Amino acid sequence: MKLKAYRLLIVFVMLSIVAVAQQKVSGVIKNKQTQQLLTNVEVYSKVSGLLARTNAEGYYEFTTKKETLTLIFFSYDFQISEVEIIINEDISLNQQLEPIGEALTAVEITSRKAKVFELSRLQDVEETAIYAGKKTEVVLVEQSMANLATNNARQIYSQVAGLNIYQNDDAGLQLNIGGRGLDPNRTANFNTRQNGYDISADVLGYPESYYSPASEGLSQIQVIRGAASLQYGTQFGGLINFVMKKPNPNKPFELITRNTLGSFGLYTNFTSISGTKNKWSYYTFFNYKKGDGFRPNSEFESKNIYAHIGYQFNNNTSVTGELTYLNYLAQQAGGLTDAMYNDDPYQSNRARNWFEVDWLLYNFKFAHQFSEATNFTFNFFGLNASRDALGFRTNRVDQQDPDNERDLIKGDFNNFGFETRLLSQYQIWDKDATFLIGAKYYNADNSQQQGPGSDGSGADFNIRTDVFPNYPSQSEFDFPNLNVAVFGENIFYLNDKFSVTPGFRFEYIKTQSEGFYQRINTDAAGNVIFEETVEDNRNFERNFVLLGLGLSYKPTTSLEAYGNISQNYRSVTFSDININNPAYVINPNITDEDGFTIDLGLRGNYNSFMSYDVGAFALFYNGRIGFVQQGLSDGRVVSERGNIGDAVMYGVESLFDFNLKKVLKMNNDFSLNYFINTSFINSEYTNSDQPGIEGNNVEFVPDLNLKTGIRFGYKNLMANVQYTYLGRQFTDATNSVESNLSGVIGEIPEYDILDVSLSYTYKRFKFETGLNNVLDNAYFTRRATGYPGPGIIPSAPRNWFTTLEVTF
Repeated sequence: MKLKAYRLLIVFVMLSIVAVAQQKVSGVIKNKQTQQLLTNVEVYSKVSGLLARTNAEGYYEFTTKKETLTLIFFSYDFQISEVEIIINEDISLNQQLEPIGEALTAVEITSRKAKVFELSRLQDVEETAIYAGKKTEVVLVEQSMANLATNNARQIYSQVAGLNIYQNDDAGLQLNIGGRGLDPNRTANFNTRQNGYDISADVLGYPESYYSPASEGLSQIQVIRGAASLQYGTQFGGLINFVMKKPNPNKPFELITRNTLGSFGLYTNFTSISGTKNKWSYYTFFNYKKGDGFRPNSEFESKNIYAHIGYQFNNNTSVTGELTYLNYLAQQAGGLTDAMYNDDPYQSNRARNWFEVDWLLYNFKFAHQFSEATNFTFNFFGLNASRDALGFRTNRVDQQDPDNERDLIKGDFNNFGFETRLLSQYQIWDKDATFLIGAKYYNADNSQQQGPGSDGSGADFNIRTDVFPNYPSQSEFDFPNLNVAVFGENIFYLNDKFSVTPGFRFEYIKTQSEGFYQRINTDAAGNVIFEETVEDNRNFERNFVLLGLGLSYKPTTSLEAYGNISQNYRSVTFSDININNPAYVINPNITDEDGFTIDLGLRGNYNSFMSYDVGAFALFYNGRIGFVQQGLSDGRVVSERGNIGDAVMYGVESLFDFNLKKVLKMNNDFSLNYFINTSFINSEYTNSDQPGIEGNNVEFVPDLNLKTGIRFGYKNLMANVQYTYLGRQFTDATNSVESNLSGVIGEIPEYDILDVSLSYTYKRFKFETGLNNVLDNAYFTRRATGYPGPGIIPSAPRNWFTTLEVTF
């Protein structure tokens, strides 16, 4: 029986990688005026999207089984060419594109980019990834009018439905986004990647993103919801993939510099150089940020370097290498109790709290096209990084700092891995099909140490047990982790309109914890009355299979109905079990979480007037981890973190973007768009062993999440107004409204924010300015359980920015 199954598997794989006979369309594209060969011209099907790009010799090719095609040839610096062809044999189709004159306005550039956005929406298949039947959203960062200098997530992700964002970092040094009831803290419930490879501290043991790519260096941000668990990782949230800008294909050297000034001493510089010469291409930037912060004791300084280099061996083979380095030091003003916040939301009683991140990422990618129907990619990636948190933190947030030794937590992250993918298009029973098989290996060797820091006021991140041997919170752990995954998906096109995409992911996870912690009790005079060193070694091995299914129905080129169901899984992180935190205790029986997500929706474009995506979702969570209030025998009430119970979150998400220019019949000097992005969510704990939890709302779920705005343009002038509203949220499963002493537990009240931005382009110069939180509302989006708190972390008051960009 086993031998028969093995043979069937071999036959299936062989069928999947055998290409069928198709017609080839190829050609060379030139500049009509100079006859120069054009690199990186995009060739689209008007119906199905991107088909090919020209290489360094101006050559493109693709294969198709279609009998007729309408092709669009696109490059930013040239007029768009549209050609309809009949295909009954291999075709050679050369094109000459007309250059665009210098008089091109910013509005026209935006319009052209918007057209590309419609065509470039994530297709069923892109390179070696399958997106058929999945909820995918793409943020075109280059088209955004957000405050990119500070990575203003509220503006950047304004058209991604249902995201819940922590807004407490005025420099954008960290990204904190969640959604559908997932904790936004450091985006830990998403698999975060840059150009397709992992960037978080430890994908399994500590999936927190201390590094967030500079928005000024991004081309787009891809958001794939829960169904991404099959190809990218097991997380409930799905995937966030930051796609960096590409080298300029038409110049050997291009320099862009952006300088920004803003409120609270903000200064940033972003300088990039890029170019293409023969088969080599490169893109690199340096990003510097500094500021005083909008609260006392919140200064920061950041340095970020990114370098990409590529070599195109031939039409079928390429290699790229990337290196990313980030270092930032930030003073942390600490958290507030509700009473402190109501008295003065921008006060601080912590002057000695510091946080430092040192992040080094590296990646090597090999891409090869075995045939016209079969693509292969290999990604090798790694991380060498550290994060150090130092300060005085106590359960009594309003307590003044006694200027004693501070608590210090040091984390070192060293991991590497590779991911390989093979994608092939074939036919089965005379119907199209696409097969993807992939594997991932991930090895991490991380360590964490907690103990006494110095009793000074500066950013001294050295453990000082030699000076303070009796410090009560001491521990030292190593966390070796191993993960091996095999995944696959297959698109079966039942006809030209309907496709079914089943998939699987096999996971082997081995997480270990090796180390000790100390229990030290002292009397009022500081004398040790009890001391114990506890060895805590754990070895947790598990393997499982996640399954999923996607459906897509496209009755017309402007309408798609899609749906998917996928299983999810989240392992307990070492921060869940090995950190001594005065704000809460850990349930010793805490375990992994699992569940599944469902999406069902309609998306498309109506008559070039309205772009839309309307969908319903449900997220089923088993053993959800969170906080409850527990009464102790001595009468105290503490916050306990553990598995609360089973929960369900369900709701409706929608995005409508209206092209009002068409309705008002405005000429090409104008642009006018209005969008509205809404999310209505219900949530409930359906089962729990904890008393008083069943029937309660789930944490981090505002019942209404609304973002809406209007963008207007006239020639080189653009203006944007955005309004954001979120309903109230709970932060613990008990649904506590009133806060505790630490400020960690309690509701997050509803809030609304208004943002305005302007831009003007003149030749090689671009001027941007804006006002965030125009109405100067005092609000907060976060009750931090640890650093940068604990307690309420307020959001920024009214603030301005202005940017000058120059291109050489």
